[in-house]
Amino acid sequence: MKRKIITINEELCDGCGNCVSACSEGALQLVDGKAKLVKEDFCDGFGDCMGDCPTGALKIEEKESKPFDIEATKEYLLSTKGKEAVWRMEEAQKKHETKEQKPLPCGCPGSMAQTIQISKPTAVSAHGTGEPQLRNWPVQIHLLPLKGQFYRGADLLVAADCCSYAYAGFHQDFIKDHTLAIGCPKLDNADAYREKLATILKENDIRSVAIAYMEVPCCAGLVKLVDAAVKDSGKKIPVKKTKIGIQGGVA
Repeated sequence: MKRKIITINEELCDGCGNCVSACSEGALQLVDGKAKLVKEDFCDGFGDCMGDCPTGALKIEEKESKPFDIEATKEYLLSTKGKEAVWRMEEAQKKHETKEQKPLPCGCPGSMAQTIQISKPTAVSAHGTGEPQLRNWPVQIHLLPLKGQFYRGADLLVAADCCSYAYAGFHQDFIKDHTLAIGCPKLDNADAYREKLATILKENDIRSVAIAYMEVPCCAGLVKLVDAAVKDSGKKIPVKKTKIGIQGGVA
């Protein structure tokens, strides 16, 4: 049948893997460093994966293709990723039921991966020099690419969102010399974070992982998902854990 389906320009694809993470149906995979549509009948043609592509390699085209098989997709997700993945896929389908199918934007320029060069101090604060130590962008786990230059030989810091607000010297004492990944285990999808972090650890040369989390009970979920991601990666990577108190010190 002729229908709308995702197509990928391999010359533009940089292998970041964002589209693979964004595809709720499991239709995309990284093959030899490039995103591939490996299951045509799992692609619903709505293009939710396009918004996470930093290079504009993905687009919707109308062409001959297998029809979208929602039941086969559910069975695949249930057997490989569990009930949570099926629920996310069903929610994505509901979102489009009342919308006209349109091509989505090719990506947000602000999510394009880049390595930041540390230079001279640009700000002054009461805590000290205020010299920024951020060495990668983006930093939100959902937006991080699966591969990137800033992962090479890196010490990865996985931090709860609130840590940088509670701890005054977060840049100097935590971010310095680290590649940063932030998220909230209570408000965000912990299973998706676990899966993405596991892939990042597996596909890159990361030397160590540091976890910065708040003393509140829900934040312990960050420690659990990172520990699980390290285990899922199949690598022996040292993990350091630091709990930060809501009063601003190390708990």
